[in-house]
Amino acid sequence: MGAFFEMPTSDARALLPTHLEPLEMQHTRSILALTAFQFTQSEAGEYEEIVLAVIVPPMIEVGKQIPKAAFYPFMVGTSTEASRLHAIERWHLPHYMKDLEISFTESELQMDVNVRDGEDVVLDFTVTKHDYVPSKHLYNAFTVAEGVDRHFKANIYMEAPHSEHEEEGGSLTLYEHPMTEGLTLDDINDYPFREQWYEEGLQTFEPLLTL
Repeated sequence: MGAFFEMPTSDARALLPTHLEPLEMQHTRSILALTAFQFTQSEAGEYEEIVLAVIVPPMIEVGKQIPKAAFYPFMVGTSTEASRLHAIERWHLPHYMKDLEISFTESELQMDVNVRDGEDVVLDFTVTKHDYVPSKHLYNAFTVAEGVDRHFKANIYMEAPHSEHEEEGGSLTLYEHPMTEGLTLDDINDYPFREQWYEEGLQTFEPLLTL
């Protein structure tokens, strides 16, 4: 499940490394992306994951499809320690280092995603349904190695029935929490301008590229 929300460009620039630029919706308004996954099979077993990212311009490569979007994940949360350690070692992704409860509640018209850290509320967001079509999309994810000046890019393919729309039917509530630090919570739109929903499918990664 994923949704894009308008955020202050000042927040986006503060969260991004200096070699990346935010992609703006309009002057002073950049894009916060929330993506929630349920992994049923992986090298780290079954787990749930929530990714907070800033949208940046993609890197176009000769001979590859144009990326559907490019992300700089500035905070990732997972439900298991094994999945965190795997993602940190393999992809250099910044993580909140506690197990989270990430729940998915599906109804006829929408999916509600709720993220909890023990008794603390992290975020709630909703994605609404639309028509599905078979798809295989390419995404870029940019990461950095903590403590050293090394930059990376991962090409990620999502292959599954896919629904996407800009009906603004979803919602977002962010709460004060270490995962949302760096975000001006009352200046982020509480409705998405784009929503997407992948049914059961396959996520694959190409080898990490050093930039």
